Parts: sequence; C-alpha cells; structure tokens
Amino acid sequence: MRVTHACTARIGYIPGMQHIMLLAAVLVLGLGLVACAGPGRGAGHAGRFAIAIHGGAGVIDTDTPPEKRAAYESSLRAALTIGRDELARGGTSLDVCEKVVRFLEDDPLFNAGRGAVYTEHGTHELDASVMDGATLGCGAVAAVRTVKNPISLARLVMTRTRHVMLIGDGAEKFADEAGVDRVPNTYFDTPHRYEALQRALEERRREGKTSDSGAGGLTRSWHGAKPHHASEYRGTVGCVALDTHGNLAAATSTGGLTAKRWGRVGDAPIIGAGCYANNATCAVSCTGTGEEFIRHGTARTVSDLMEFRGVSLNSAADEVIHKRMTRDDGGLIAVSHTGEIAMPFSTNGMFRGAADNSGRFEVGIWETTGR
Repeated sequence: MRVTHACTARIGYIPGMQHIMLLAAVLVLGLGLVACAGPGRGAGHAGRFAIAIHGGAGVIDTDTPPEKRAAYESSLRAALTIGRDELARGGTSLDVCEKVVRFLEDDPLFNAGRGAVYTEHGTHELDASVMDGATLGCGAVAAVRTVKNPISLARLVMTRTRHVMLIGDGAEKFADEAGVDRVPNTYFDTPHRYEALQRALEERRREGKTSDSGAGGLTRSWHGAKPHHASEYRGTVGCVALDTHGNLAAATSTGGLTAKRWGRVGDAPIIGAGCYANNATCAVSCTGTGEEFIRHGTARTVSDLMEFRGVSLNSAADEVIHKRMTRDDGGLIAVSHTGEIAMPFSTNGMFRGAADNSGRFEVGIWETTGR
C-alpha cells in the first residue's frame, strides 16, 4: 500500500483513476486474446477468399471428342463461377460448398446425384458429407435412394440432429421429416452409366466372378487388370472454400462404385476420410478409390500434417497422395486457412477448378489447366 500511495502522491490523485486503470487492463487483455486467436479462426481476412472444386479423379481420355471435353469444362466453369461469385459477395463457405455441390449433383456428367453410377442390381445408392471448419460440425448420409440432393440432407443431419451420419432407411425416414426434394430412383438414370454397368457385369461374368470381395469381383481389378476405363467405376464431386470471414468448409458427394454390392459405402460420407474441414488448418474433399482413402484417413491426415508437422498445405497434400497412397488411387482438393489451394492427383487426370480473390480462375481435366 505504501508503494501505491507513493506513486499516487507523485502523479497526483485523480478521481476514478482506479476505474480507468482497470478499464485499460481489460482492453489490453482483450486485445491479447484477439491476437492469440490467430488466423483461420473466424478472424477477418480483409476480403480474402479461395475455392476449389472437383468432379472426380479418373477422367475422360485425352482423345475424347472436343465437344465432350467442352461440356465438362463448361460445367466446371459454371460451378466454379457460382462459388466464386458467392464468396466475393461475402457468402459463407458452408453455403457455397452446398450450393456448388448441388449444382454438380444436378449435372448428369458427374457421378453424384443425377448421373450417379449403378449398383449391380441396376439401382442407385448415394452418399454425401459436409463439414464446417469453424465449429467442426459435420453431417453425412449414405445409401440414400430418393433424395434429389444428398448434400443438402447431409447438412440437415448436421444442423437438425445430434448425429453425424444416417444411412439407408434411417436416412430416408429423416428425409421424410426434413422435407427435402425427393425423386424416384430412376431419376438418377443416365445412358452412359448404364452402359458402364453392363461392361462391369460382363467383365465379372467373363472372369467367372460373382463377388466383389476377396478373390472375386471388381476389387481385384484395381490392382491387376484395369477396367475398360477407371472413370466408369468411380468418381465423386466436391467443393472446399475459405470465405471472407476466415471460415473453411468442405462438401463431398458421390454415387459410389459401379456395380457395387451389399450396400457398399466409400469414403465420401466418412468424415476424415473423404471430407474434412478445420479452421486451424484446411478444408479437404477427396475422390478416387474410396477404400484406400478410408484406410489412410486421407482428408484428416492432410490437416494433421499441417497442424503437427507445421508444413504447408501443398506439401501435406502431395505427401499423402504421392507418397502414402499408391498410383491411381485418386486425388483431392484442399484450401488452407490462409487461402493456399492444392489439387494433387495420381490418376490420369481429375476434373477440377480453382479460384480466389486475386483473380485466379482455372479449370483442368488432365495434367495441364485451362484458363
């Protein structure tokens, strides 16, 4: 107390001084907490945004007729434009990811929503997931049959239930209660996917296989004789985004694997395998051979490498796709909390696109990108 009195005696006593000093201390503490929050945790990014999209790994051949290539590139540009413009207007990353994936689900060119591949019984079972990097909230659905846009149902699982994933009949029942758009299963039919199914079944018959596991089925084909074209058997759509509020999100949707059996589910609806977002690191959406992405926990591993090893997004993504996984397993798209974009793949190509606030806008199918 003597020290305090001595100090006040030197500077003179001002009424309310204790309150002013207390207020100053609170302000300093508050500023310190804001500084500790760091980037990527909802702090303002001064207009910075970034987005990446994909329409599946394992793509059309390079000698594909120009008009078919143009159709894919046009769809990718349209989807990317939707996301970029929404982000530029200040839209949230979560809304953008849902909106872009819905667009791709509605496009029959891609293996998601309308255009989904067939099961061995000639039907469709769709999977999707979404994750909010700001809260780590997430939702997923698997093996849905009548939901027009599975990604929207996945988001409702996140926002309206205490659960993360709903499957099959349970997901369909939830769709009844949620009031999402419904369609007959035949809505997802497309001629080119049906032809792919017939080729897959013929291959199975020709090789005397009646099972999709162990020594039989299509699983062996991934590591031995390849199918007629990899894109006939797998594929996914996805979107990752960083918004101007500093928040990340990821969304992934798929029709799965051509001629799949027994309610097979791949990586797309599994948080940490085919989809992941965390404001502290990055947002990731994967595409390829789902079983391999599940085994490697691919999406979460990219984030973990950034968090625990301190490497850049591109370094983490490249290590996972090119070193930890094998050739032709697939690829991923990712955006970091600082706006870095990564799109590595080990297949012959990956339908993809990227844009940000600097003016970058590009789509690609094979090794090179087109602007």
